[in-house]
Amino acid sequence: MMEPLAQARTLFLEGLDHFKASRLADARRCFEQALALAPGRVSVMLNLGITRGHLGEFAAAEPLLRGVTEAEPHDAAAWAWLGHARASLGRWLPACEALARSLALAPGQGPVWLALGRCRVRLGEIEAALAAFTRATEASPELEPAWSALGGLLRETGRLAEAAQAFRRAQALGADPQLLGYYLAAVDGGAPPPSAPRQYVEGLFDEYAAEFGDHLVSHLRYQAPQTLLAPLIRAAPRYRQVLDLGCGSGLCGSIVHPFADAIDGVDLSRAMLAQAGRLGVYRDLVHQDIASYLDTAATGFDLVLAADVFIYVGELEAIFTAVRRVLAPGGCFACSVELPPAGIDTCLLPSLRYAHSETFMRRLAERTGFRVREARQAPLREEQRRPVPGCYLWLD
Repeated sequence: MMEPLAQARTLFLEGLDHFKASRLADARRCFEQALALAPGRVSVMLNLGITRGHLGEFAAAEPLLRGVTEAEPHDAAAWAWLGHARASLGRWLPACEALARSLALAPGQGPVWLALGRCRVRLGEIEAALAAFTRATEASPELEPAWSALGGLLRETGRLAEAAQAFRRAQALGADPQLLGYYLAAVDGGAPPPSAPRQYVEGLFDEYAAEFGDHLVSHLRYQAPQTLLAPLIRAAPRYRQVLDLGCGSGLCGSIVHPFADAIDGVDLSRAMLAQAGRLGVYRDLVHQDIASYLDTAATGFDLVLAADVFIYVGELEAIFTAVRRVLAPGGCFACSVELPPAGIDTCLLPSLRYAHSETFMRRLAERTGFRVREARQAPLREEQRRPVPGCYLWLD
């Protein structure tokens, strides 16, 4: 019978083979058994921590990796993986501390600089994040995500020409052409795509879902649902069937619910739909883009809502035509748009949102068979404590 330490070594080597072959569950099992036979063995703890990180088991990985850094404080890889685990748990400041320790030991790690920059963004440390993303591109010039992250932050801080350069570099390195084309159109004035790429919208709101309602209402003073729905419910009417396009977390649905027999919602974000489902106000919730949904949707809705949805759609004619088809005779289509700079009909703003003028929307409504019952310009929300101008339209 093998001695415990010899058996631990055999299991450790088996675990390494499993890990290299991407058999992560088997690797974890071997490392766990090895650690039970040789408690505190740093190499086993490190590999088990890394394996658990690859498996998404960050809460279990973190104490193992912390133990490695305590035993081997000069192990740059251990600090990097500890930072990764903490970031994945949303512990941004401790993650920064671990990543910075790793970089102090080994400054040339482009991916670690990238991870540090992302954590700095989460902490609102924008200049530090820009510096980290820049160091990532210097350390690993072929690291496409670093160029994309740098371009994104330069765009957000208004440095549009520099952002365009970073996005072009990411594009040259093989970044998603649809996504990068969208980013570039927003910062260099090129021809925008018809709508925001699905992966951008879906990813944005899946990540944002848990804090969406509170952040919009409390911090951005989001007014679109209330402004859009106030005229529709003032006389306390009864709507038989309501369609909530881009329903998000259900802000419109919760307002209109007392006045509706049935509400259906459609959205690109599964996480948002989960939030909306918890309200208990929707008859049906569908995970789909609104254009595809409208192509096959049933008819007979007497109210169709699109609150702050068209900021992600540039070309609206097909949407309006489809809404005209599903709307019941005498029904109302209520929507909002963000307004562009004066003198411009439509554009993609540096904020990555589409804007449409009131004049354009009136022409579009007429062209697609709608009558403008009312149009009103009013804020949609605030950004940096400044109102974002919008236009609300009620069409029939």
